Amino acid sequence: MRMQYVNQHWTVEPVGVGEPVVVGLLREYTDEMASRYYGRPATEAEVDEAIAEDPNDGLHPPKGVFLLARNGAEPFGCVGIRPLEPGLAELKRMYVRPQARGLGVAARLLGAVEQHAQDLGFQAIRLDTRDDLVEARNLYAKHGFREIPAYNNGPYAEHWFEKKLP
Repeated sequence: MRMQYVNQHWTVEPVGVGEPVVVGLLREYTDEMASRYYGRPATEAEVDEAIAEDPNDGLHPPKGVFLLARNGAEPFGCVGIRPLEPGLAELKRMYVRPQARGLGVAARLLGAVEQHAQDLGFQAIRLDTRDDLVEARNLYAKHGFREIPAYNNGPYAEHWFEKKLP
């Protein structure tokens, strides 16, 4: 059963990527990504391995940022950006908990991370994603990200997007 969050207090704010609440949310994110990739529930060892393979480097000030969306005190989503090259940020760890999907949390996170990217002097944001993450690809396209040629050779990257910032 899906929980409704009507008339709640939503916030999106910068947090440390190493804070316990963030570590827990990123484990959920990694578990979901690994489980979808394997087509079965991921093991704890597989989640640990995936986290070790792709550290959270650069997702912190002064050149990056990590944002947490909350409803009251409850965390429901996150996203970060890190510098890729001068003027260009990379979006990482976009995640919204299943019970909060469809409530506009992803749009809030994208809007907030784009503002932070502009404040940090970036002119564009890039990201990579997988073929099976259809919802993510649709979200990015809906919010002005356009598919581009590959800019990296990530082991799971199958689609690459970029959005120019005003």
